[in-house]
Amino acid sequence: MDGTFGLDGARPKPARWLRLLPLALIVALVVLQETTPSNFELGFLLAATPPLAALAYGPAATALFGLMVVVLLMVPGLRWEHPGNGDALTVTFVALLSVIIAWVRSRRDAQLVTVRTVAEAAQLAVLPPLAPQVGPVRCAALYRAAQRGALIGGDLYDVRQGPHGVRALVADVQGHGLAAVGTVAALLGAFREAVLDEPGLAGVAARLDRRLVVDSADAGDAAHCELFATAMLLEFPPTGSSVRILSCGHPAPLLLRGGSVKELPVLPGAPLGLDLAAYSAPPVLSLTLLPGDRLLVHTDGVTEARNAAGAYYPLVSRLPELPEASGEDQAALAEAVWRDVCGFAEAIRDDVALLVLARRRPPQE
Repeated sequence: MDGTFGLDGARPKPARWLRLLPLALIVALVVLQETTPSNFELGFLLAATPPLAALAYGPAATALFGLMVVVLLMVPGLRWEHPGNGDALTVTFVALLSVIIAWVRSRRDAQLVTVRTVAEAAQLAVLPPLAPQVGPVRCAALYRAAQRGALIGGDLYDVRQGPHGVRALVADVQGHGLAAVGTVAALLGAFREAVLDEPGLAGVAARLDRRLVVDSADAGDAAHCELFATAMLLEFPPTGSSVRILSCGHPAPLLLRGGSVKELPVLPGAPLGLDLAAYSAPPVLSLTLLPGDRLLVHTDGVTEARNAAGAYYPLVSRLPELPEASGEDQAALAEAVWRDVCGFAEAIRDDVALLVLARRRPPQE
């Protein structure tokens, strides 16, 4: 079956071949029975049709297939009725049992759709789709959760406009999968408030750090360890062409300029959640962006993906080889990196987040 559920509550549709299988079996058995010697008995195989129908159809359609099979068994001209052939009563019982199975399956499918729809709505409320442009910044993001069936996990990103410019966040919280969603939601809420209130990136980092410190203290012994997260904060002032970058233990962002890729020399501070007030304030890197420059911010799920030989994915060296690296389509670049990681790695066991940012070109360019 196609396991994709939409927020509209639509049920997953079985594969086309599975829907055609019951009818194909009936046609094949009728043809074979008519073309084989009379002592070659195939009627008993018709009993397999209703169970097959129950895998792909609801109770009404399954009952229709069962009725069709029973009618075929009772048609004298089709050579089903001779000693040793399947009993029509047995086939009828199997058909009725298949209808019950189809009804139970339909009910379970409906319940699964409801649960999945609610889960997707909750996850999208935590991490909604990113707008293609926020203020003067063009952006695109890609997220792939390590936990099967989840939309979000332990990585997060956001881009928000406030009185001090456009600010972006990419972070990787302790753990991954659905168990980390609560921490993700707390950090995103703190970030969205800090964008409006804090005049500098250091203040934004302090607000995020305090959120994790308080949550860790509230959790007490149940947490067994401190909550922490690495984070990269970026700020695009309302005017000019500069960007300010602050790292809290996060992998450095990459600058794409003229077909080349450079890892920015951002000195990382302590991760969030370890009480930043006890450490030296992380330095803020200020960089002037040229027309066409793009920034790629990622989590370590990208660079820690390994191939069959155990080698890590070399993002800096492989990125210039991607055709999308020299273009201006932010979403295409993020998708290209993801495809390349999937082609390189034997398996990706961590959440992956990619954020591509670029200043909008002035109208005169």
